[in-house]
Amino acid sequence: MRSDRMKKGVEKAPHRSLFKAMGYTDEELERPMIGVANSANEIIPGHIHLDKITEAVKTGIRIAGGTPIEFSTIGVCDGIAMNHKGMKYSLASRELIADSVEVMAMAHPFDALVLVPNCDKIIPGMAMALLRLNIPGIICSGGPMLAGKMDGRDVDLITVFEGVGALKTGRLDESELKRLEDCACPGCGSCSGMFTANSMNCLCEALGLALPGNGTIPAVHAARIRLAKKAGMKVMELLEKNILPRDIATIRAFENALAVDMALGCSTNTVLHVPALAHEAGIELPLSIFNDMSAKTPHLCSLSPGGIHHIQDLDQAGGIQSLMKILANNSLIHRDAITATCRTVGENLDNAGEPDKDIIRPLDNPYHKEGGLSILFGNLAPDGSVVKQSAVAPEMMKNIGVARVFNSEEDAVDAILGGKIKSGDVVVIRYEGPRGGPGMREMLTPTSSIVGMGLSKSVALITDGRFSGGTQGAAIGHISPEAAEGGPIAFVEEGDRIEIDIPAKKINLLVDKDILDARKLKFSPPAPGITHGYALRYSRMVTSASTGAVFKE
Repeated sequence: MRSDRMKKGVEKAPHRSLFKAMGYTDEELERPMIGVANSANEIIPGHIHLDKITEAVKTGIRIAGGTPIEFSTIGVCDGIAMNHKGMKYSLASRELIADSVEVMAMAHPFDALVLVPNCDKIIPGMAMALLRLNIPGIICSGGPMLAGKMDGRDVDLITVFEGVGALKTGRLDESELKRLEDCACPGCGSCSGMFTANSMNCLCEALGLALPGNGTIPAVHAARIRLAKKAGMKVMELLEKNILPRDIATIRAFENALAVDMALGCSTNTVLHVPALAHEAGIELPLSIFNDMSAKTPHLCSLSPGGIHHIQDLDQAGGIQSLMKILANNSLIHRDAITATCRTVGENLDNAGEPDKDIIRPLDNPYHKEGGLSILFGNLAPDGSVVKQSAVAPEMMKNIGVARVFNSEEDAVDAILGGKIKSGDVVVIRYEGPRGGPGMREMLTPTSSIVGMGLSKSVALITDGRFSGGTQGAAIGHISPEAAEGGPIAFVEEGDRIEIDIPAKKINLLVDKDILDARKLKFSPPAPGITHGYALRYSRMVTSASTGAVFKE
């Protein structure tokens, strides 16, 4: 066992003495030692209860004959970090989380790992570490928040963000916004729509690195505690059978995850995180594969922000397993892929129930014939860009608008909320990419303001930054190359015309090449917004959004 390196033999007597200082017995030291990475903290609603989830995981490990050893990681709440300097550190935290789990598992050679994440960067960060380390392991998330209720309708965090824009246009008064603020997020868990955290929890289940139910069982349900205990027990079986993460996360497993991604209409952030996971697994996953999968996988679930349903509804409808069963029955899922259950996808799906067709539609009655995401290319994004096409109004699927150019998110938000953006405009926010931001901030505030002010059917927004999974409307992010690298978005000027054609997968700046060439000669990027510390080091190491914003080798 790996843990023998720190506990076996006469020469390890000092090591055992240190374990005994913490209360470990000889019997516990003789058992397999299982690292349990707990990202609990008191700043993220999705993490506030992870102490209970982790304790359940540890119970499961003990039931199955192992010794759990808990350690912690950091975590950023994207919602609280939104629309200020703090968001520059959110995506950047993913690499720190992956590195921290790697450091702990290498310095203390655990025999296996259980990872207990929730929320946007923590889930992919931990999963990246698991694939990098390639020791037996399993992911067990904290589960989604329930939707709130206001005046008989479901509400969530995005409803509050959009409420700010509605207040600015008089569609909501301050007392109504306060009521909304008080009830939209009723308790612990990852925010309740098909936002980034829930997208990644669902995709970890589809990928096979987590047990069935991981993506959808609500945080407050007893079934979530039972799932955590099962994860603790199951990791011992994975260890016994020596099933490794890269045995599970093969190219066929990634294709399964992308099929689920398209059928669910997941967050555009999956276009960053899934390639980053593949990178750690030694698999090349070009952006073109997203369009290939979208072309053959219909959009079957319409969850917030694009639809009226929430994750709890998807769970009651049968969850990810019932969705995968529909896809598998139509040859869109590889049934032979092994999973963390120690069984194949097909064997898991044999136990899946029939879905509620009001929540998970059949293939012959989809919300959209194509999947939820689309990758756009053109002279404005030679290396690609991404849009959540399932959340775009039909009127905005094809559009030519006038560029309104901003070199920061703050300037754009001031213009939007100040009533300076009109129908037919294309808001351009640049120097917000992985390198230029640095940190590739999410643009939930400007997009939700556009929606809240009633402009989502007439105004588009493009950026080399990224969007929250809660974004809806013609919001096109990850424009690559980014402005700080001299990408074409750096040369857009106020009043230029921009063509967006989502069905044709195109985004183009309607400016003559000679004019663009002349603008390039004058190009000089602004000084970085942060000139010290981790964010500066991150900007020097990070690669393009088109490659998952992973670090340079």
